[in-house]
Amino acid sequence: MPSHNSNGDSNGVANGLGHLRHIPLSYDSEHADSSARQLILALRPEWSSHDSNIEFIPFKDGITNTLLKAINKKDGLSEDEIDKEAVLLRAYGHGTDVLIDRHRETQNHELLMKCGLAPELLARFDNGMIYRFIRGTVTQPADLRTSPVYLAVAKRLAQWHATVPCIYETQAKASGVNGSVHSPSKAAIEHVAPGKPSPNVWTVMQKWILALPTKTEAQRQRQTDLQRELIKLVEELSQRPGLGDNGLVFAHCDLLSGNVIIEPQESSESSGATQQDIRQKSVSFIDYEYATPSPAAFDLANHFAEWGGFDCDFTVLPTRAQRLEFIREYIHTYFSLLPQKPGNIDEEAETMKLLSEVDIFRGVPGFYWGIWALIQATISQIDFDYAEYAEIRLGEYYGWREATKSTGKPIDKDLSIREKRWAQPE
Repeated sequence: MPSHNSNGDSNGVANGLGHLRHIPLSYDSEHADSSARQLILALRPEWSSHDSNIEFIPFKDGITNTLLKAINKKDGLSEDEIDKEAVLLRAYGHGTDVLIDRHRETQNHELLMKCGLAPELLARFDNGMIYRFIRGTVTQPADLRTSPVYLAVAKRLAQWHATVPCIYETQAKASGVNGSVHSPSKAAIEHVAPGKPSPNVWTVMQKWILALPTKTEAQRQRQTDLQRELIKLVEELSQRPGLGDNGLVFAHCDLLSGNVIIEPQESSESSGATQQDIRQKSVSFIDYEYATPSPAAFDLANHFAEWGGFDCDFTVLPTRAQRLEFIREYIHTYFSLLPQKPGNIDEEAETMKLLSEVDIFRGVPGFYWGIWALIQATISQIDFDYAEYAEIRLGEYYGWREATKSTGKPIDKDLSIREKRWAQPE
């Protein structure tokens, strides 16, 4: 797969970011309404007027952070007028700094905002951020499996990959200049995938493995086993050719249904749109805390894994025909949006290459989220069985390993349910 320059001058972009307002307050889940109200009034002091009526609407689609929609239901305002002024308050999950670089998340959001791909980021606070509300409908896993939605996701994901530059650590920071500590573990993380600029999806997984609990012998053995698997994955996959400079694109890396918003559509009567226009969907993506340079094939494979939702229903993952339809749309959009248009692109050949790459990467999302869940099981205060989720997701990975370990074609009865579904043609 050819490498096409979609990343631009990453350091130049990064240097234009980082001037966001900071509110020196925290959200407290024990005093949810009062602490959220303090934050919103710090941002919007005019909402303290006598005719204001502030309400907080919780969203429960995620399993990492607290997300609240803040609205001011003044008398006489229509729903549209209320939503135009609405904001989202996102408080970080307990202990998640071990998983997520929050400074980088803010950089990601600001960068996407500059590219017209994210809502306006209004402020940071001590344990979260506030940004403008995006009107639309949050998808459910079943929505992702409908053709109008998954084609819209393909287009928007291609837009991300083709037009958003990757941001890497500057050489000065990586060298420990300006007080940065260059520890052995930091070096191990940065250099896990030789020749790949840091950070990237491989450095993220290395960071997480090093953060795994190691209090018991079983935990230490699990960490050793996962480290061995990461080394194998890096050797097998990190140097494969792909889209973007260095085979990396600016990837979302968390395209589950709760992070895909179907944008509102005007009625055909008011807009002159045809029925075909109405059937077509447009989507936006939210939550950029895991966004990092990654092979495009990983971002796609990761999204396809989310068709089954948190229940990990492997029987509804995309068949080969559905993946092919998605990737054709993605490739067509990707090459049409590249800032520097390559000549004589065979879109069908590129489609088949990426289809093959996604097949090769299909086991990696289970490994990625399996490690993540093992950490969450020890730090999260959210009511979710992370330990069980970790075993299911790691089971995906080992099922893929089992299906691909022999040179001969695996016997169908030996395949996991997920692998059987992935192999379905239609």
